[in-house]
Amino acid sequence: MLRLTSDLHQENGRQVIALEAEALRRLGEMIDCDFAAAVDEMLACKQRIVVSGMGKSGHIARKVAATLAATGTPAHFVHAAEAAHGDAGMVMPGDVLLLFSNSGDTVELQPLYAHAHRLGVRMIGVSRNRDSLLMRKADIGLLLPPMPEACAASMAPTTSSTMMLALGDALAVATMRARGVSQDEIRALHPGGDIGRRSSLVADVMHCGDRLPLVGIHTPIPQVLVTITEKRLGMTGVVDASGELVGVITDGDLRRQLTNLATGSVSAVMTPAPKIIEQTASVDDALEMMRTHRVTVLFVVPEAGSRRPVGAVQIYDIASVPPWGR
Repeated sequence: MLRLTSDLHQENGRQVIALEAEALRRLGEMIDCDFAAAVDEMLACKQRIVVSGMGKSGHIARKVAATLAATGTPAHFVHAAEAAHGDAGMVMPGDVLLLFSNSGDTVELQPLYAHAHRLGVRMIGVSRNRDSLLMRKADIGLLLPPMPEACAASMAPTTSSTMMLALGDALAVATMRARGVSQDEIRALHPGGDIGRRSSLVADVMHCGDRLPLVGIHTPIPQVLVTITEKRLGMTGVVDASGELVGVITDGDLRRQLTNLATGSVSAVMTPAPKIIEQTASVDDALEMMRTHRVTVLFVVPEAGSRRPVGAVQIYDIASVPPWGR
């Protein structure tokens, strides 16, 4: 009995995802010149994109506003119901209204239509109903394909809200690309969280100066051990007489040479030609290099072609587990 119930749950889940995937496929086929016109309208906006909706469409509108702002297009959300109680003042001349309504006849949006008309604010409407009030009032209408909701009796917004979310993402990313928003600009908008961490520069997280362990090629092995212990990175770089990096020694390398520590040489213990990365590279670049070469430390150089180390970055500085898995 429990197995039959589990199978039913799984099948229900697959059906919902299959339906919404089909809806997204059809939505993609409906991207046309109206979508391009909406992107152009947003690019021409002198102020901000004001996004609104009601119910589940309102939740999607709030997320779309956040996505636009996070990708370089100034935007904010206005609650449709609050617009009739003073929040319409958040819509100013030079703004563009982006309105979401599955039916297109949401009563709470109507005060925004009148306010936008008074100010000469352009409107982009998103709805599944071509003949709705929203689509008649909008300067540009983006039509959703006529797909059923995933819930029983096709009532609760599910498929429709998924399509709205995807269309909002498409508008935001298309506008971002048209603006030529750079990685540096995105980084500036995401200083915190995982995005901020991954888009940080290697120079921001590297160990440098007095924290960078380096020994010369002729350093006695006991002194190498002292350096590794004092710097607390579990390794040290090895440089030649000109200061260029020629090798790396880890504490593991020394443990494997315990019987030869007194008489061994740096060149015999070190791993030659350690991997290097430029200080202007991103943390994501460092993770990718670690993944490719299956290493946990990279030495940092000031520019391409140099092998004079200015820092070091370890996997533990930028990720909780090695990028190739646990």
